[in-house]
Amino acid sequence: MLMTEDATSGLPLQGVRVLALEQMQALPYATQLLARLGADVVKVEPVGMGDSGRGSLPAMTDPEGRPVGATFLRNNLGKRSVCVNLKDPRGRDLVLTMAPRFDVIAENSKAGAMARLGLGYQDIHAVHPAGVYVSVSGFGNTVPTPYGDWPAFAPIVEAMSGIYEMKRVGDQPPTVAPVGALGDIGAALFASIGILAALRHREQTGQGQYVDIAMFDSMIAMTDIVTNFWSMGLRGGNLGPLIMHGFRAKDGWFVLQVGREPHFARLVELIGQPHLATDPRFATRQGWVDHLETVLRPAIETWASRLTKAEACHRLGTAGIAAGPCLSDAEVVTDPHVASRSMLVELPRTDGIDQPVLIPGNPVRLSAVPASPETRPPWLGEHTDAVLAAELGLEPHELQALRADGVIS
Repeated sequence: MLMTEDATSGLPLQGVRVLALEQMQALPYATQLLARLGADVVKVEPVGMGDSGRGSLPAMTDPEGRPVGATFLRNNLGKRSVCVNLKDPRGRDLVLTMAPRFDVIAENSKAGAMARLGLGYQDIHAVHPAGVYVSVSGFGNTVPTPYGDWPAFAPIVEAMSGIYEMKRVGDQPPTVAPVGALGDIGAALFASIGILAALRHREQTGQGQYVDIAMFDSMIAMTDIVTNFWSMGLRGGNLGPLIMHGFRAKDGWFVLQVGREPHFARLVELIGQPHLATDPRFATRQGWVDHLETVLRPAIETWASRLTKAEACHRLGTAGIAAGPCLSDAEVVTDPHVASRSMLVELPRTDGIDQPVLIPGNPVRLSAVPASPETRPPWLGEHTDAVLAAELGLEPHELQALRADGVIS
């Protein structure tokens, strides 16, 4: 779906207002999801370079010739941008004055940074007791932790969750960021749930509250097998007795998972080795793993060698066996499922390059809410004057004076 003007009428979060002091991805992904569901999100960016995500690579240039990085482009659909210098007391006061006009005030700076600027939870609560205040940080703001003063990006908390070490092979270094910014998006999803729960609580009580999300906590939740399996006796990356491996087909790799005896019987029947279902070596699930490389892999890959990875997965799926092809980037972009569910949004570039920027679509589908068009990410400070005039009643000469002093831009 191509970018068009914003249309929030009839969306479930229409009327919810979010003031987001955010950067990069851990919070911006959450507020973008809220915007896609109808919330009005005003993004507060630093004067000068703006959200640090604008400086990421690869990048395109905006109509003013300024760089706009990939991280920013894929996390800021449907928002408005205001540039305010929060280190200037006048800038801080602009935010404090605007805060009561918003339902949610959210930030994802290093723990304690907003409090030092006079924009922490207690500062906002003093002027807006009904406000929902949200913090997303590496290690949280409300409980003492030995990591409280550590900066954190997604790979840091992913590594600390144990999943890198669990998946590391031999003496090889860990594979860093194997699925993109899991630490960011995971925290963003938990932040979204916390925001919606806090808004529901406010409907019932009239009270605002502090939603504190630690990226490390989020990764502990998302990599649950690390701690759960450890507690049940599995060590050193052992995932237990099941087939959950990649296999080679004629044109690439596919992954299949077999964890139950009926599925194993279907698998060996399909690959032309039905006798293995009654072979004593495969009488237990541990036997499947013990003889995977010597017996099962050669049999599976011999069968798949005449098939494409998609054909192999189709036949496996028809037999009730879970399997999926390992798609390349080009294959994902052209995948028919992705197209049919509008899971890639095209953002036309503004720097003369024909290939549009592709941004993941909204995975949340609601049966009573039609899909809405997307609004492009905002240019830096694009809405500063309009927002401050509408929210605070500032006149043109007042805005000009603040701009001249570097308080806004």
